[in-house]
Amino acid sequence: MVVEILLIAAGLALLVLGGHLLVKGAVNLALKLGITPLVVGLTVVAFGTSAPELLVSLSAALKGSSGIAMGNVVGSNIANVLVILGVTSLVSVIVTRGHDLRESWAMMIAASVLLIALALTGEIGRLEGVILLLALGATLWRQLSTGRVDQADLEGAELGASWGKIALWLAGGLVALPIGANMLVNGATEIARAAGISETVIGLTLVAVGTSLPELAASVASALKGRADMALGNVVGSNIFNILAILGITAVVSPLPVPPEMLRLDLWVMLAAALLLAPFLFRGISMTRAVGAALVAAYGIYAWVLL
Repeated sequence: MVVEILLIAAGLALLVLGGHLLVKGAVNLALKLGITPLVVGLTVVAFGTSAPELLVSLSAALKGSSGIAMGNVVGSNIANVLVILGVTSLVSVIVTRGHDLRESWAMMIAASVLLIALALTGEIGRLEGVILLLALGATLWRQLSTGRVDQADLEGAELGASWGKIALWLAGGLVALPIGANMLVNGATEIARAAGISETVIGLTLVAVGTSLPELAASVASALKGRADMALGNVVGSNIFNILAILGITAVVSPLPVPPEMLRLDLWVMLAAALLLAPFLFRGISMTRAVGAALVAAYGIYAWVLL
């Protein structure tokens, strides 16, 4: 068990490092090639920050651990709302007034409902994967046409970075991510087997929260700088990408059977967590520390039910 825990810890560390290096390298490469910050923010940064989840889901699916692959995405979306926004709200109040995320929130709800509808067939196969990727294309087109992106997403940019530096960042990220994903999936799978816990539960909790750690660290850091509001946009965008990009790509590579227990509980918890954001976004209600405590407590109850 100690070896497996060390594998998971090392895997998470490599995922955090690899994701950071990949985003830094990709952002600087794109800007050096003359691609506009808007396009970089909506494509390169979005895909780069989702790389840990993508590599974990792909690695799990190719090893036949579809429970971890599906659980990673669904669990990450739940953790993004309840844990990331909850903890960020505890650090600093999230002011929602003046941040127009209503259309993005609607896209997140639409993506969640689409996933549930596809999951009811019992498998997210290659056709379903293509449908998710087409929806991703439509979402990206809409975001690019309306021209909205938070310029803070481009904090990884380093003006005048040399080609050598960029190559090192990209190489480091591309090496660290698959190794970290493999270590995390192997460690989590072994712990699940040894403890008699289903791979789906491990994917929904340990793996999902683990792959969300980079977003949590970034959100808390933003809150400490007085920009807690950034966490809200990051969570909504991440949840859309998790469903449409990560599950879409993974399903095209390797079809994913949907665990029955996920249809009974977890997919609906994911949708409910997304719906919880409606009053804050549509009424401009701030997410106070009391709200943050309630969100974290809700995740605790969910994890307790699972385990």
